[in-house]
Amino acid sequence: MTARTPAFFPTLRYRDPAAAIAFLRDAFGFGVHFIARAGDAADAPVVHAQMKLGASLLYLGPDNPDDAYGLHSPLALNGTNQCVCVGIENVDERFERAKAGGATIVSPPHDTPYGAREFSARDPEGHVWTFGNYWGEP
Repeated sequence: MTARTPAFFPTLRYRDPAAAIAFLRDAFGFGVHFIARAGDAADAPVVHAQMKLGASLLYLGPDNPDDAYGLHSPLALNGTNQCVCVGIENVDERFERAKAGGATIVSPPHDTPYGAREFSARDPEGHVWTFGNYWGEP
């Protein structure tokens, strides 16, 4: 067995996971990696999905009041509890795609005091996403 590098997989909850998958694909450029449904039909409810952007995965699933982890859509929280930050090269192009895809823009592309370029947007259920060319270097 080959050793693997540790990785993070953010996990988000959505009231409408199928709509979230389409939005993340169309507006933010994610690819569909895997979808598990509650049945064999193509339109059966999504119980778990994995979206891929570059080498990173995002997990998502339905909002459920009995969620074992206590995770919920911002619509259920009446607010947010995190921001997903994504390192990308093409900030302005990604901004145009997000805007065209229906994202609610929180802050348009701008240059930061720490030398990055970034923008922030909300998805249809209120999760906040920041896309920027900052990769965590000091």
